[in-house]
Formats: sequence, structure tokens, C-alpha cells
Amino acid sequence: MQVQRNNYIYDYSMSPSFNDENSLFNFVVKDGNGVKGLVDSGLTEVPGRYIQPPNQRINKQQAAATSPENMTIDLSELDGPNHDQVVKAIAHAAETLGFFQVVNHGVPLELLDSLKVAAHQFFNQPPEKKAVYLKGVSPSPVVKYGTSFVPEIEKALEWKDYVSMIYTNDEEALKFWPNECKEVALNYIKTSMEMVKRLLQALIENLGVKVEESILDTLLGFKMVNMNFYPTCPNPELTVGVGRHSDMGTLTVLLQDGIGGLYVKKDENSSFGNEEWIEIPPMDGALVINVGDTLQIVSNGRYKSAEHRVRTTNSASRVSVPIFNAPLPMAKIGPLPELVARDGVAKYRELVFQEYMNNFFGKAHQGKKSLDFASI
Repeated sequence: MQVQRNNYIYDYSMSPSFNDENSLFNFVVKDGNGVKGLVDSGLTEVPGRYIQPPNQRINKQQAAATSPENMTIDLSELDGPNHDQVVKAIAHAAETLGFFQVVNHGVPLELLDSLKVAAHQFFNQPPEKKAVYLKGVSPSPVVKYGTSFVPEIEKALEWKDYVSMIYTNDEEALKFWPNECKEVALNYIKTSMEMVKRLLQALIENLGVKVEESILDTLLGFKMVNMNFYPTCPNPELTVGVGRHSDMGTLTVLLQDGIGGLYVKKDENSSFGNEEWIEIPPMDGALVINVGDTLQIVSNGRYKSAEHRVRTTNSASRVSVPIFNAPLPMAKIGPLPELVARDGVAKYRELVFQEYMNNFFGKAHQGKKSLDFASI
């Protein structure tokens, strides 16, 4: 069968049976067709490998609605007479939900639009154009194209394709990142750097401790931008775009498109099955910020890394573009000593961040269980 999509002709006459798990895995993961390849083949129902257990599925009707204005912070006011109130608002969001949105953030709005266009351009290419960036064949370890999270060990796959681009320097980015998105992705990272550092400064300031500039630089030393693609799904009620998890780094910056589908767990102490999830509504021109595990560790538990997940939809393909800001792999992370002295106890041990990364990527998504690796 030949299918024309986005001005390309795809020949699926040799497509495997998607009911055979090995054939499906090879087609989607090893050959680089991704979830988009499944959808482009004319798939009318979700293969069994993508069907989530009932307790992991996302019920849109049961999620709490929240107004964007209730969680939106105007960063331009950090420089004015309302500085203290803005810092308190940032800290309150980090202490409770672990998620908030920012406007007047310094990233050009036209760049945000260009990022969404570039993401669609990359994923709308023929599979063989994307497959050159698969793990093991990519021309550089700073670029990786893939699907799901760790499909080799996941019982149920996630309905998502992605390309990851690690930032080392401008020259390497322009040389190795995909042509379809390298310039806008690089500009995104560079124009967000000041905002991210100011957010971290505000959060540290609120803790009442003094830290050297080098500590801030260490906590933000690693930067990776992802472009995520969630194709239209014939059975969204059975699947997830991303399973429940927290991010491993310090702070994540996320660009959403207008489709929506990002959900955050309201109370991290709520029991399984009795949780309340809040949808983070798309807001034109805003960026979503969320606390990662590293900041929870450094703050000795004061700030909460946000457990979140993503639903799928049958109405349109969705894109999102996060920047993961994290420590460099060989950096040591642990609770700030002043906080341990004040709290009387360290809730987390000191460890090399590479160890935490290895543990994080060695398991399927399991909520916030990754933090157990650092807990005392």
C-alpha cells in the first residue's frame, strides 16, 4: 500500500503485522519509523503493545480545570518594586505544584512559533531521514532520535516520537543538529539561559541561603532540548503520550502548542487511585516551568519536583519543545549544607549526577520513584 502524506509517498506494502510484537518493535523502534510510521500506514486501532493498564490511563473528564491566570507569573516584574512578591509567587509554585507558567520571559514570541513549525517539519520527513539519528548510527552522541522512553524495557509503549539535542557549544550544534531545527533550537536555548538562571536565583534567594555563582552554573551546566511529537491516536483513551514521571534535572522549560494534554499531579502525598490531576492549559506566548528532582534534592525537599504525564488525542498531532536544564554528569549534587543545618536532617544523600542519570534512564517511567535512589 502506498500512502501520500506531506508531499511524500510512503510504501507500506511490506509493513509488518502490528499484532506481532517483535515485528512491531522492529518497525517502530529499530527501523526508526516511530509512532508516526504506524499512523501514516493507515492504522485504525492502537496495537496491543501501546495499550496502558487501566490505572495508568488518563481520564480527561476527571482532571481538574485551572485558569491559566492562576499559575502565570510575569517575569518582567522581577526588576521592579514587586520583586519580593514575584519571588514569593515563584517559590510558592515550586513548593506546591512544582509547575507554573511565565510570560515576558525574554524568549522572542516569533521564535516560539518557529519552534513549533520546525518540530512539525522534522517529524513530517520520511522515516529514513529521521532514522539517521537513531542511537548507534547518529553522526554524533549529541543528537538522538527515538520513540517512547526506554522501549526495550517498557511493558506498554508511550505514544511519542522525539529528537534530543544536547548543547555543548554553538559550533557542534550547528554541525550535528538536524538542519530542519538546529538554528531555532539553538536560539531557544540561548535566549532562555538568562531566564532560567534568574528563576534559580529567585528560588535560592527564597531559601535564605547564599551560594556562589559557580553553584548556580553547576546546577545548570547541562542543557538538552527535545522536540516531542505526539501523532494523532485512534484510541486516546487507551494510551499515554508520556507516562507519569518527574524530570531528573534542575528546571525544565517547556513550550506547548495549542492542543494541550499536559497533566500535573496536585498532591504528591495522595494515595494511588485517589490522586487529583490538573491540566496545564496552553497559553499563547507563555512558557511552562517545572521543578526537577535535582532542585528537590538541593532544597532538601522544600521544592517539589512535579509528577506529570501527557495524554494523546485523536484530533491533531501535538508537539512540545522542552529544555532540560541539569547539572553536568560529573557534578556532585546534594542538599545545601545550610539547609541541612537548619532542618536538622538531610533527606537526600550526596551523589554524582551521572549515577542519578543512569538510574533514571535504566527504568520505565514510575512516577517519582527515581528520587528513592537519592533518599536517605
